[in-house]
Amino acid sequence: MAPSSRSGAPLDPRLVSVFAEAPIVASVVGSQPLRQFLTAPARMCILASFSVGQLPKVVPALGRAGKTVFVNVDSSPGLAQDRGALEFLKDLGAHGVVSTRLSLIEKGRPLGLLTAMKVFVTDRSNLRRSLDAVTRGAPDLVEVMPAPIIGRMTAPSRRALSPTVAAGFVETPADVALALAQGAVAAATSDPRLWQLRRDQLPPAPPLAPIRPAPSQE
Repeated sequence: MAPSSRSGAPLDPRLVSVFAEAPIVASVVGSQPLRQFLTAPARMCILASFSVGQLPKVVPALGRAGKTVFVNVDSSPGLAQDRGALEFLKDLGAHGVVSTRLSLIEKGRPLGLLTAMKVFVTDRSNLRRSLDAVTRGAPDLVEVMPAPIIGRMTAPSRRALSPTVAAGFVETPADVALALAQGAVAAATSDPRLWQLRRDQLPPAPPLAPIRPAPSQE
């Protein structure tokens, strides 16, 4: 089954085929796991902890291998936090950028970059701030951390934070299956073993816990 967004907004066409076979985002932290990603079914990666000097070699090589490359701008040593950095990544052939910063998400779209906003949902007030930022930034993907919190959200919050990539504490194929059952289009993980996981290899999703009614202030 092709991935889709529960919000009703379609997943960007550039990403539909990316997640069709393998609903996995490879979080590639440093250069050591690159070889494992190159041979994995997972087609999309988020590069983290790559210095500005490494990116001109790594990004084009992954693109030539048919991979969809996002760069975590917040965790790339030496990379500025401005439009110039996004233009630099675009020129290298990066397909998208990841950031917690609303300003960078807003600057990415006019450049033709796909954007993924990373949000950390640690409490109810943080959730409200995340909902506001995503509404304003309208990113192509929302990387929600930690993944287990998705099961604690109300249905309206899940829809608002979509298309969702579940990240953090994604450790088993069952974790991936649960994230997809809860509405995520993919799950992100730094575990190379899960980069090998194809959609048709997923176990049955565990039963979903009942969603609590939304409190009046949410």
